[in-house]
Amino acid sequence: MLLVIPAIEIKDGCCVQQVQGVEGHQYASDPVSMAKLWRTENAKSLHVTDLDGVPDGRLVNSDMIRLLIEAVDIPVEIGGSLGSFEAVKEGFDLGAYRVVVGSKVIERPDEAQRMIDTFGASKVVLGIDAVEGIVPASGWDAVMVAVNAKAIGFRRVLYTDVRLDGTMRGVNLKVLRDLGEKTGMRITASGGITGLEELLQVQDLEKVGIDSVVIGRALYENKFSCQGLWRRCEAGSYPYTARV
Repeated sequence: MLLVIPAIEIKDGCCVQQVQGVEGHQYASDPVSMAKLWRTENAKSLHVTDLDGVPDGRLVNSDMIRLLIEAVDIPVEIGGSLGSFEAVKEGFDLGAYRVVVGSKVIERPDEAQRMIDTFGASKVVLGIDAVEGIVPASGWDAVMVAVNAKAIGFRRVLYTDVRLDGTMRGVNLKVLRDLGEKTGMRITASGGITGLEELLQVQDLEKVGIDSVVIGRALYENKFSCQGLWRRCEAGSYPYTARV
């Protein structure tokens, strides 16, 4: 069953939504209150990105993230292209269920291996930010990046199509299918979701390993026929009730 994970992106202490990694919309002044709201809506997990820390691959809003994690009784995944063992450790010290590291980490396989050995392959996730399947920073194919990560010991990839992120222009189903079929890893998709019909299309890829999706703008702007998506799930209307 596909797991729907609301995104909370923190910048300058506010809850925002970036578009294609650059422009953004501010949706709330208090990310902690937003986390509580998503939990009230019956979300099963949250994805939190520390945008202020992305340039340096570290966490900047640690105190706020700790408060956010303490405020809800569901697993919280922390992202932000974290790039060092120390940054990953801090994420887990804050109470994160999972921590997402940047794809450049695999260029330092010894450090990546240390992360996995220390915290567990199911807890450290490789984030791949790409454009139509190509990672701009390196020019590598996303599938190849994932294959290399798997050889180190990673089991899960968070794949974000930067060109689609925050635009609600649709999901690149072909790239997602390739990632699942060619790597055999568990895949979390992020970027471009427009509504319920697209979620159903992504769920069709569950058989190749796409088991979850991070959604931001479409949830914040109420693009679903029913904003209480998880309530409908539990009523048996839609199958988005997977365990984390």
